[in-house]
Amino acid sequence: MATGLREGMAEIAKKGLLQPKEAMSEIKQKSNSLYIGIPKEISFQENRIALTPLSVALLVNNGHQVLIESGAGQGAMFSDKDYAEQGAQISYSKDEVFKADVLVKIAPPTLEEIGLMHKGQTLISAMQMGGLNESYLKAMLAKKINALCFEHLRDEGNVLSVVRAMSEIVGATSILIAAEYLSNVTGGKGLMLGGFTGVPPTEIVILGAGTVGEYAARTALSLGAEVKVFDTSIYRLRRLQNNLGSRVFTSVMQPIVLEKAITTCDVVIGAIRAQNGRSPCIIMEETVARMKPNSVVIDVSIDQGGCFETSRVTNHKDPVFRIHDVIHYCVPNIASRVPRTASYALTNIFSPILVDIGDMGGLMNVVWSKPGIREALYIYQGHLTNKDLANMFGIPFKDIELLMVANQ
Repeated sequence: MATGLREGMAEIAKKGLLQPKEAMSEIKQKSNSLYIGIPKEISFQENRIALTPLSVALLVNNGHQVLIESGAGQGAMFSDKDYAEQGAQISYSKDEVFKADVLVKIAPPTLEEIGLMHKGQTLISAMQMGGLNESYLKAMLAKKINALCFEHLRDEGNVLSVVRAMSEIVGATSILIAAEYLSNVTGGKGLMLGGFTGVPPTEIVILGAGTVGEYAARTALSLGAEVKVFDTSIYRLRRLQNNLGSRVFTSVMQPIVLEKAITTCDVVIGAIRAQNGRSPCIIMEETVARMKPNSVVIDVSIDQGGCFETSRVTNHKDPVFRIHDVIHYCVPNIASRVPRTASYALTNIFSPILVDIGDMGGLMNVVWSKPGIREALYIYQGHLTNKDLANMFGIPFKDIELLMVANQ
């Protein structure tokens, strides 16, 4: 019954969006002059940027105005000149950038940045649910904005597009980091990751068979390493085997088999994610103490607490520490280590959404026509439309479809 009512409401809302040709023509004209702001990221060591210069050119050619804060692309090696040559306006005032109708950024806005936002504004950024608190969320709601979190954006195949793209980058990069710290230039044991004729390959253990684990395994195999993948799910292990197109050692988290693999390998990649809350800590300190000297641990899960008992958060400037003569790399934002590549991946996702907002006459038309974007909308005109957040903080939840119907 509830499902039928919901579908009926959705159909009414869609019909309400249909307008005479003259009215649609007027909206089309207005929509072709979106005012898009790209502020400079102030989060610690966040080097990515949401739009590259070529994406700015695409938006400008579609009739949109793009305002970028000076130095916003510096972390990804894009200069103000690069953006200006493609039609962007460069501003030295953060206040001016935050006057834009649409803000696109990587990290969630700070409380100071929220103060610069205005009613009716659209924000596309990360939400980072694990770091939210009630006062922060209420400050966002008080601004009566529309907010999309890019972690929840889904593409036509129902894949979390940003999460998938960043996970692919992190998985491949984690192996390249391992290769770096195996060399004696960085105090490692002087091994080349992989191997060649007559020399045994390095052994890599990957904990987790998700996207990060898959791309770590793919990269390690391509370099000639011997790979072992552990996960709690047979389904994920089978999927990884099928996606790789080759047979690799896989196992469930059997303690004896896992401990033997970890204490004899050269590199361990921890890529176990939790749906909500902290990632499970499955490797105890006594196991780390039995690893070979100068082995490398890369804890990709550190942003959720880490899956090694010995892990602690580090950063890009001081990325490693040693415990029991084992090198630990525990940087949360690995994608910012390759910010230019990561920015290209992000802009491929954000640019089409911005073009659609213009071409389709506004954000809400896009939200209705694309369920994958609708799922990412967590604030609509100051109402909380994400049920998980509402339950977490005890804030009233509003169904986005019912809100849209009410506003017709």
